[in-house]
Amino acid sequence: MPAVTKPAHEKGDFFVDYEEKVFEDVQAQPGEKALITFHTVAFEGSIGLVNLLQAKRLKRKGFETSVLLYGPGVTLGVQRGFPKLGDEAFPGHLNFNNQITGFMAEGGKVYACRFALQALYGHGEPSLIPGIKPISPLDVLDLILIHRRDGAFILDTWTL
Repeated sequence: MPAVTKPAHEKGDFFVDYEEKVFEDVQAQPGEKALITFHTVAFEGSIGLVNLLQAKRLKRKGFETSVLLYGPGVTLGVQRGFPKLGDEAFPGHLNFNNQITGFMAEGGKVYACRFALQALYGHGEPSLIPGIKPISPLDVLDLILIHRRDGAFILDTWTL
């Protein structure tokens, strides 16, 4: 049987070179836009949280950044809490709420499809995190097309 001769890892050890940056730090040119679309269910994977962090990063790089919640993506924008709204039942329970609220506090815009909100998930507009703008299902495609027309960076977030 082989013997393990290396010492156990300890708190504070490094496994990778986290300081090396390979590419230039791209910043937005004046007037550049970005749109992040979410067609993913909250808590069904990491993509919702990761791309909310990307939205915040794009905003901080100077892009006029918007988030679109449609289909199951509207589940990222509903108020949560237990036993009361705003109470964190377990660490990370309010990740989506906190990221969206923080993004909007930095000037980001968030839109949620009214059709998905009501017809698919049984929520009304009062269920949304304050500051999210509910939009018609007919506006979903137009919002994407407006960003496309304006030459925006578009990141689509899909999970099935």
